[in-house]
Amino acid sequence: MRYFLPVLFLFACALCLLPGCEPKEDIVTKDGGAKLAFSTDTVFFDTVFVQTGSVTKRLWVYNRNNRAVKVEQIGLGAPTNSPYTLIIGGQQGTAVQNVEIRGKDSLLVLVRTSITPGQEDKPFVVEDQLRFRTNGNDQDVKLLAYGQNAYFHRGLEYVACNSVWRSDKPHVVLDTVAVGQGCTLTIAAGSRVYFHANAAIVVQGRLLVNPDFNPGTDSVGENNPNIVRFAGDRREPYYNDIPGQWRGIQFDATSRNNVVRYAEIKNASFGLLIFNPKNLAHPKVRVENTVIKNISGAAISFANGKEGFDGAGIFGISGDFDLVNTVLTNCGEYAIRAIGGGEYNLNFCTVANYTPQFKRETASLRFSNASFLQEVKDPLPMRIDIRNSIIWGINSGFVKDELLFEGSDNYKNSLSVRNSLLRTTAYQAATDAPDKPGLGRADYQNVLNQPPNFKRASDSEIPAYDKLDFRLNTPSPASNRTAYESIIARDLRNNLRDPKLPDLGAYEQVNP
Repeated sequence: MRYFLPVLFLFACALCLLPGCEPKEDIVTKDGGAKLAFSTDTVFFDTVFVQTGSVTKRLWVYNRNNRAVKVEQIGLGAPTNSPYTLIIGGQQGTAVQNVEIRGKDSLLVLVRTSITPGQEDKPFVVEDQLRFRTNGNDQDVKLLAYGQNAYFHRGLEYVACNSVWRSDKPHVVLDTVAVGQGCTLTIAAGSRVYFHANAAIVVQGRLLVNPDFNPGTDSVGENNPNIVRFAGDRREPYYNDIPGQWRGIQFDATSRNNVVRYAEIKNASFGLLIFNPKNLAHPKVRVENTVIKNISGAAISFANGKEGFDGAGIFGISGDFDLVNTVLTNCGEYAIRAIGGGEYNLNFCTVANYTPQFKRETASLRFSNASFLQEVKDPLPMRIDIRNSIIWGINSGFVKDELLFEGSDNYKNSLSVRNSLLRTTAYQAATDAPDKPGLGRADYQNVLNQPPNFKRASDSEIPAYDKLDFRLNTPSPASNRTAYESIIARDLRNNLRDPKLPDLGAYEQVNP
């Protein structure tokens, strides 16, 4: 017996020397399928601006494999220009290498961000990525922090009924803001609404933009602080005029009596969209004294991705729009696109679709009364009334017509284009032809294919899109015209129009 314990001890030591005695959870696997799991897919800093300039958040990294893994690198996506730093195992920096995590164990990563409150040149949303490489697999976790003080709208947010968005701080939409059926969202004068990538407002109820602003007799310049502005949330100068940064404002079939006035909508995939594919009772949007610009949306999809369309400043799928004193410009596909019928009234509008950064091959205005749904074969009712307006555009000679009326014989009795300056060859005749209304009839009083002589935009020289100016020079074939039917007393900038011989388009010439 006295020899038994020493022998047992030696035997145990020998066993430890045999292969496989190392605990399984300490053996590092090189399996390419061994991936990490994380406590969240986004580390979100929602208190940086309102409390302090430095905040630390925790991220747990889980190894759910039975064996250990060696994480070859953990680091920031932008290690030299990021406001974020990492603390891993007591080490602080932007990256660490060769970190082992035992099987069925975890690793704590501390992420710290420092953003100085009050820096107005900072983006509203400061992004980066925390990247992990394990056995050749790349994984990442998003880092997201607020860069300015604002009202932030996250996730799918249904606003409370009869909400009012005030103008004391900007509103930043990170995902989708929805206005429920029977509810109203009012956006007050001077509000600024910024959208993160792919964000949107979806209106099932009612949207009122700037309903109470009354400038009296004062002119409203393009930088007037009372204009409501919708744009992307990237604040760097490079993004000032880049289209497609956010989705746009969508009105669903249940939406009613919407008003958008004294607003600027820019840099979206579409500006205003009515989405009513089943042709139910038509939603309606009235647009007054508004500029819609820098719009492009190739690869937009609707109906859960089943249908794809290009972008448009005004996009109607079986909907009704009234446009007054409105400018549409720099729309890469369409300024106005209508599908499935509807009612479109334009009065004293300027469509000046100069698109210097697009090779546009589409007419600026395209109307169709064919149903959005393929199974519906019958044409749908359509009414088009364009008066006292300018429909013009240029893009390196690709486009000769800025108007396209598809299947117009089905709605020729409700198609009226009067006293407007038009760029068209297809419809310049004085008599109708099959699916080609003759807009050159003398009693229509249209001006055909004569450049409007804008202050800063001509067919021979197109300045950068941020330098375009669609007020009229003197002389202009669009000046001093006898208005067709009702005159809108004031123009887009609230300047008085000549009561007898107003100018066409959204701007009245004003003597210095």
